[in-house]
Amino acid sequence: MNTRMRRAAVAFCATAMAVSLAACGSAKESKGDDSGDKASTGKKGDDITVGLLLPENQTARYEKFDKPIIEKQISTLTNGKGKLEYLNAKQDATLQSQQIDTMITKKVDVLILDAVDYKAVANGVKKAKDAGIPVVAYDRLAEGPISAYTSFDNVEVGKTQGEALLKAMGSKATKSSKIVMMNGAVTDPNAAQFKEGAHSVLDGKVTIAKEYDTKEWKPENANANMEGAISAVGKDKIAGVYSANDGMAGGSITALKAAGLSKLPPVTGQDAELAGVQRIITGDQYMSVFKSYPQEAETVAKMAVSIAKDGKLDSSIATGTVDSGTEKGVPAVIVPVVSLTQDNIKDTVVKEGYYTLDEICTAKYKAACDKIGLK
Repeated sequence: MNTRMRRAAVAFCATAMAVSLAACGSAKESKGDDSGDKASTGKKGDDITVGLLLPENQTARYEKFDKPIIEKQISTLTNGKGKLEYLNAKQDATLQSQQIDTMITKKVDVLILDAVDYKAVANGVKKAKDAGIPVVAYDRLAEGPISAYTSFDNVEVGKTQGEALLKAMGSKATKSSKIVMMNGAVTDPNAAQFKEGAHSVLDGKVTIAKEYDTKEWKPENANANMEGAISAVGKDKIAGVYSANDGMAGGSITALKAAGLSKLPPVTGQDAELAGVQRIITGDQYMSVFKSYPQEAETVAKMAVSIAKDGKLDSSIATGTVDSGTEKGVPAVIVPVVSLTQDNIKDTVVKEGYYTLDEICTAKYKAACDKIGLK
């Protein structure tokens, strides 16, 4: 992570509102083979290997932020001696299962896991633990005997999106107004939480005319879903679109434009992807959800290194606990989120070092940037 991004992440940490959660306990000791005097304490030196399994590469964040930030933080925390073993599952749960086996074979000291399928991965998590490799669930709350977890407040993400959609709809936000919900994949536990949060805000305020659980989060699948919604509801009768992330927002918007709509309904998103930010600038997309990936990535690296070096998680790292479908009281850090609109682009993605104004306001978007005072 570059110096600017590091400063941004630290600033974000310092100003983010506190999340009230129960006090947490420590993770179980690793069963890894130690040698010398450190064996009796369960501790290791800086020469550790951290496995990192990310779920897909279609969302820009994983290769742009998560992987390089985690790698840099591991190096910093181990005086340059720590090693990262990285694999990406490309949205294939079977492949990810094989990748867990690979990490076990490589005898990594700890495994950071962002699950493709949070339930299907439970057996792999158990295999890793049985092999003496603690697993830290990252971004998605994997089932199985995980040792720690960090992510964002996913229900709050859905609420933030729902509230923004109602605000954008204004006087059109009535019980008879029809919206389309483009949720994420059923294999992702976060998608269910986003949906839960959105429904808690939208139910009873508008009519959900069509709702989809979009396979693999793919924009092309969202595009096909939206084409079906347009046929079923009518292009001029869709008053708003809840999209759980920016990629699906893009696919939905493409379908709406192809249907010949002269004025698009407000569309939500998440992840603050560059294309999503540029659609917000032009007005094609109303909002996204800004999440501090530097803070999340640095946190998971701290968790992993602490567990690998000390045999347990330093209790000062985790601020609370969470329960998964199989585990209770998992030490956790939950990172807050921010609604991103035209009004706060400078104070979020630009200030945090995600993108420069030059990257956002290319020749294609310069006039739109000038119009909203983004200079």
